[in-house]
Amino acid sequence: MSDNQRIRLKVLGISYSQIQSGAYALILAQVDGPYRIPVVIGASEAQSIAIRLESIIPPRPMTHDLFVSFAHAFGVKLKEVFIYKFEDGIFSSELTFTDGDRTIVLDSRTSDAIGIALRTKSPIYTTKDILDETGFILEETETDDSHNPEDEENMTENPKLENYAVEELERTLEKLIAQENYEEAAKVSEILNRKRNDRH
Repeated sequence: MSDNQRIRLKVLGISYSQIQSGAYALILAQVDGPYRIPVVIGASEAQSIAIRLESIIPPRPMTHDLFVSFAHAFGVKLKEVFIYKFEDGIFSSELTFTDGDRTIVLDSRTSDAIGIALRTKSPIYTTKDILDETGFILEETETDDSHNPEDEENMTENPKLENYAVEELERTLEKLIAQENYEEAAKVSEILNRKRNDRH
């Protein structure tokens, strides 16, 4: 497939899925474009992606961290992730690896592919057809300045956390990481970063 038919994507964030209960929606955004693609993923994959997005370092490596460390130890690099198919509500992805001499393409769940791509800062692509079929545009952000997607996220968070001082949030974050409760840690980290930015 020629490069002009491929669309570069970036990871925008994770929200609760309204399609499936107990699942999350990984939101991918078209680079230099208005389209967003929601990918339904499970809780453990959401946790792995969320802690990476929030730059949380777990006390022990998670599965995606371990995979990346193993690949790097043998001189193998991830060149790219390609989301090549959407069928029956499921996205299929390929990972392209190279050791400098050989290039190998492996099939992967999209959530795992994204989890690894985030840790290796590798590019993510899809096809124009998939973008046209699954993408949507958030028109409210252009027409209504008062609409803030973060406000919706805050509604799902424990409102008490918003009232914590930065120091209390830091202590809570440390405790959650020690307990390996990364999902809650990611939420706390998001609030903490917001409060730190407000100080400046």
